Amino acid sequence: MIDLLARHTLLRHALITLAAGAAIFALTFALSPYRNYQLATMAAYLCATAGLTVLVGLSGQLSLGHGALMAVGAYTYALVATELGDGGTTGPLLLLVPLVAAVVVTAAAGGIVGLAGARLFGPYLAGLTLTLTIVVPAITTTFADQLGGDQGLSVLVEPAPASLGVMFPLERWQAWIACLAALLTMFLLANLVHSRFGREMRAVRDDEVAARLAGINVQRTKVVVFVVSAATAGLGGGILAILTQSVSPGGFSLAFSLFLLMAVVIGGVGRLAGAVWGALLLVALPEITDSLADSIGSSPRLAERLDGNLSLAVFGLVLILVTILFPRGIQGLVDAATRRLRARPAPAPSEVPPITTSSESIDA
Repeated sequence: MIDLLARHTLLRHALITLAAGAAIFALTFALSPYRNYQLATMAAYLCATAGLTVLVGLSGQLSLGHGALMAVGAYTYALVATELGDGGTTGPLLLLVPLVAAVVVTAAAGGIVGLAGARLFGPYLAGLTLTLTIVVPAITTTFADQLGGDQGLSVLVEPAPASLGVMFPLERWQAWIACLAALLTMFLLANLVHSRFGREMRAVRDDEVAARLAGINVQRTKVVVFVVSAATAGLGGGILAILTQSVSPGGFSLAFSLFLLMAVVIGGVGRLAGAVWGALLLVALPEITDSLADSIGSSPRLAERLDGNLSLAVFGLVLILVTILFPRGIQGLVDAATRRLRARPAPAPSEVPPITTSSESIDA
C-alpha cells in the first residue's frame, strides 16, 4: 500500500485531502462559533497564501499585490451575488456562481499583470505588482456609485440551509464552505507542483537560460503561474467576502499584502505546508497584538497609534527571528525535526539485553 501511494501522487494527495477534510469536519463540532469563524478566516487566507507560495517559492516571482487580487475577488463576489439576488436566485447557485466569477475575473486580472511582468524580475516585478494596491482603491473611488467608494459594498449571503436545523450555527456553515475551498485549493496546487509543469516552474526559477535551452517557454510558464496564483487569491477574497458580509478597500491595503508575503516566508516559502502555518499566523496575529496592547495598558492616544502599527511590528519581528534562526521557515524546522527522528539509529545489538526463557532462568 505504501509503495502504491508513493507511485501514485494523485491518489496520495486525494487520501490526504479526504483525511484532512474528515478531521476538520469533526473539529467544527467541537469548536465554539467564534473559533469556527477563525477557522474559516484561516481557510480563506490559506487559499491566497498557498497560491502565493507557489508563485514566490517555485517560480521565483515576487508579488506585493496579492491583497489587491483578493480585493478583486471579493468585489466580484459582492457584485455578482447582488445581481443574482435581485434576480431572485437562491440556494446553492447564489453561493457557487459568485465564487466561480470571483476566480475567473481575478485570474483574468492576474493574466494581464502576468503578461506585463513576464519579462521582469526581482524589484521590477515587485514594483509592478505594488501598483495593484494603488489601482484597486482608485477604481473603487472612481466608480463609487457601483463599488461604494470608501464605504464599500454589503455582500448578500444566505443563512445556513434549513435542512441543517434552525439552531445550526452560521459560523460552522461558513467554516465548512471556507475549508472545502481551501482543501480543494491545496489538492489542486499539490498536484500541479508535482506535475511536469511543476518541474518547469522550478527550472525557470533556478535558471531561465538553462530552462530556455531545455525547450521550456519561460514567458508562458511565468504567466500561467501568475494566473493560477491570482485565481487562488480571488477564491480567498470571495470566501472572505462571505465571512465578513462586506467589502471595502480598507480591508485590502498595502499592509495586508505585506502580511501575506511575510506569512509565506515565515511559514516556509516554496512549501505548501508552510502556507498553512502562514495562514494560521495571520489569524493569530490580531489576538497576539491585542494581548500585547492590553498588557501595556496604553492610553487611548497611544492605543490609536499602536492600532495597525503594532501588528506590523510584531509580524516584522517574527519575520526577522525566523529568517535568522530558521531560514527555511516553520515548515523547514518541522521537516528537519522529522528527518532527525527518522535517522535516529537503532540500539546496538550489544546494548540489547539477552532474552532468556523461563527454563534457562531456572537452571541459572
